[in-house]
Amino acid sequence: MKVTFELISEPQINRELFRHFNRYQEVKRCWRKEEDGWKLKEIAFVEQWNEEEYEFLVKCLKNTANTGGFVIGCFEDGKLTGFASVEHERFGAREQYVQLSCIHISCEARGRGYGKKLFQYAAQAGKKLGAEKLYISAHSSEETQAFYHALGCVEAKEYNQKLFEAEPCDCQLEYGL
Repeated sequence: MKVTFELISEPQINRELFRHFNRYQEVKRCWRKEEDGWKLKEIAFVEQWNEEEYEFLVKCLKNTANTGGFVIGCFEDGKLTGFASVEHERFGAREQYVQLSCIHISCEARGRGYGKKLFQYAAQAGKKLGAEKLYISAHSSEETQAFYHALGCVEAKEYNQKLFEAEPCDCQLEYGL
């Protein structure tokens, strides 16, 4: 099997790109911030994108590519098995952050190190954009948080209120570049 990591340009981003991609994730526990700190709670559900969510994803990734951000894909034998996106806009009190807006691995390809490699490419993209840190508004599932913490991500020192309000159950993280 041939595995490649490539920048994806705006014309390449369409629904067909995701034809073999499977977002499926069975979640059993999620982290929630309470007054006395972070607690792991029994919260079970299944994440699976529908057609409308794929259409929205395509729109968002096209915007990222068109506005100076980066979209990076992981391909197995030419089929997309993972992707990450880093937004161009800097923010924070010192404009120290850029957002890692997406990082997803197709269900059947998880555990192969693709997420770690995509994260490394995203960090390089963040540096190219002049940021000091990646900002991640990350899914609060136990597995997702374990992934980010294993890479060295920590709770964000400065929350992006817009992102926090849009997804109040997400964990707001940062990664020093």
